[in-house]
Amino acid sequence: MLTKAPKGTKDVIPDESYKWQYIENMIRKICDSYGYKEIRTPVFEHTELFERGMGDTTDVVQKEMYTFEDKGGRSITLRPEGTASAVRSYLENSLYAAPQPTKMYYIISCYRYEKPQAGRLREFHQFGVEAFGSEKPSIDAEIISMAMTLLNKLGVKGLELNINSIGCPKCRKEYNSKLKEYLKQYLDELCETCNSRYERNPLRILDCRNSRCKEIGKNTPVLLESLCDDCKAHFDSLKNYLDSMNIKYNVDPYIVRGLDYYTRTVFEFVSKDIGAQGTVCGGGRYDGLIEELGGSPTPGIGFGMGIERLMLTLEGQGIEIPRPDPVKLFIANIGEKAEIKAQSLVYELRQQDISAEKDHMGKSLKAQMKYADKLGAQYTMVLGEDEINNNKAVLKNMKTGETIEVDLEYLGNILKKI
Repeated sequence: MLTKAPKGTKDVIPDESYKWQYIENMIRKICDSYGYKEIRTPVFEHTELFERGMGDTTDVVQKEMYTFEDKGGRSITLRPEGTASAVRSYLENSLYAAPQPTKMYYIISCYRYEKPQAGRLREFHQFGVEAFGSEKPSIDAEIISMAMTLLNKLGVKGLELNINSIGCPKCRKEYNSKLKEYLKQYLDELCETCNSRYERNPLRILDCRNSRCKEIGKNTPVLLESLCDDCKAHFDSLKNYLDSMNIKYNVDPYIVRGLDYYTRTVFEFVSKDIGAQGTVCGGGRYDGLIEELGGSPTPGIGFGMGIERLMLTLEGQGIEIPRPDPVKLFIANIGEKAEIKAQSLVYELRQQDISAEKDHMGKSLKAQMKYADKLGAQYTMVLGEDEINNNKAVLKNMKTGETIEVDLEYLGNILKKI
């Protein structure tokens, strides 16, 4: 047990971490170009934040949260998603007092107790974006385009953007009556969880993973047909914005998303390359969430993108993430005096932002050169007593085999030039 990670978790080992860094660096560049700034929130929060924010009829709150009592007797939960924490921080730090909208992003670890499968872990990582303060559909389109930009720059193909509107509380009230009337005949066939949702939040039934509940949900009344005039106008305007940016989309009237806080716009980017769990990115509006958590009525919209799922999509499409540049110089050494000099030289080179390596295992010269080859070093140099006495050594290009004699005093300058 000591040498086995807990079920549903996965190490990111050094040979793989460059992939994460590449994606994270691209995320940061795109967010910067869109004017979104990073927020960092605690890994755990008071349990009530997620119960109130995500809704106590959701699968996450009912079945999946990692909740425990701390030594002070407080109920604490490891964050299962990022939006509720972002809203809490928005209120606690009075970010609403700054010019609006407030635009932020995060790259975080999240925790949900569920059955591990392709693209779904108990500890997973999420890129999320939130925008608070604007009710205009233009910000909806911006958020969607931001996710599209990242996926396009990574070279992802074959993705579908599905959009829907699930209206406001006014629309929802009318629709829920129609939905309950339809579902009444199937109460004996719905799972136990969905039966409990029937009175409190029937819309959640459409998000159930139970196969029979899914089948029943296919023929339910369509929420789009119950939208009020304002919600219909908002959705039509969103489509106009997406059309103006040449972003293709499908209207899927059965998208509801998995959390209670969503209103109006909901959307998903779906891939067929990661098995049954094909949603790479999902999000939408949550115009009532900030008020629910104690703030003034404030509109908001955002999305979450699972990084593990994104990587599975890239792998499924054969998209390779470029490896970082190899070590610039490996300095092999013969003898104690040369090893000390090599230590000094690699230190000096690193101060000049030049990647350099030396042996730390007491290998023979032959073994050192094999190690340099495995590292992919661009250049190698051998230091012995003669090289130290003359303050000169031979620099070898490992790709071409070409060699040049260099003055050790100017080694950094020479490496920068070549």
